[in-house]
Amino acid sequence: MAEETTQPTPPEEESAPAAAPAPRRPRQASPLRRYTRARRAKVCQFCVEKVDYIDYKKPELLLPYISPYGKMLSRRRTGVCAKHQRRLAKAIKRARFLALLPYTAEHIRRYGS
Repeated sequence: MAEETTQPTPPEEESAPAAAPAPRRPRQASPLRRYTRARRAKVCQFCVEKVDYIDYKKPELLLPYISPYGKMLSRRRTGVCAKHQRRLAKAIKRARFLALLPYTAEHIRRYGS
């Protein structure tokens, strides 16, 4: 029969105390970031069109300001000014209450989250 040879395991070395991690360098911007174009500031469409009242009974006017999941989009994404964002939020909430706009997306209503 073939003999099985077992090699002795080396003795465990005593580990030295762990050294403190090196201090982190401040994060630098990516070199590609420098050469990108500056974004144009978004302009409030309601100010351009001089809209004083945002009508909640016109869901086609409100739909571009709602995500596919039914959430209101932020000013940062839409470019609406603060005054019109407040009026837009109120109009969306009123339209939802009257069932002109959905509270959630269709697939969430049907199948859950």
